[in-house]
Amino acid sequence: MEEYISRIPFLTLIASFDNAIEPINFLKSNQVDLMFLDIEMEGFNGLQLIKTLQYKPKIILTTAYDQYAIEAFDLNVSDYLLKPISFERFIKSIDKIFDHFVSSKSIEANEPIYKRDYFFVKTEFRMQRVDFDDILFIEGMNEYLRINTRDEKIMTLQNFKSMEQDLPNNNFIRVHKSYMVAINKIESIEKSRIKIGDKLIPISNTYKDSFYLMLNKR
Repeated sequence: MEEYISRIPFLTLIASFDNAIEPINFLKSNQVDLMFLDIEMEGFNGLQLIKTLQYKPKIILTTAYDQYAIEAFDLNVSDYLLKPISFERFIKSIDKIFDHFVSSKSIEANEPIYKRDYFFVKTEFRMQRVDFDDILFIEGMNEYLRINTRDEKIMTLQNFKSMEQDLPNNNFIRVHKSYMVAINKIESIEKSRIKIGDKLIPISNTYKDSFYLMLNKR
């Protein structure tokens, strides 16, 4: 877990403990935003530790057992990671927490809400960062998606449903069973075809109404 944390630029590890007593004392005098908590610990388990805390940071539970899930979410934990934990699953959990922090701090400061402008995709044996603004369109290739950016084409084993959850819905929209486009990269639309660069992308009847509705709202 510490190795994963070190790979995320906006996470800083400030303390690590191998028992359930030390973190209680640490949290009395230190304010933290996020705590990773193993359920199986010396002294008493992680769920019991949560119940003792007066100040509760955002908590991500880690465990090799799934039978604690219901009790964990009753305690309002932010996520529940089952071991072994992949870096891809870790990233998704962090993304969810990070969006919460940014939104909360913006509201407290009475500032416009700003969210991250990138996401990570799994490609071959690594996780690759993709900036939203670099994406031109996304193409379905059987079991894979091909993300077409300004500079490269990135293949990822993912479906459109999960991709839609990762992308901001105010700029990306499905226009065909095999295509999703970035609205701000569209150069022209003619005869139910979208031109982005030298690519002509079809607009199917299934997605036509929602596509033009989004255009009219912009």
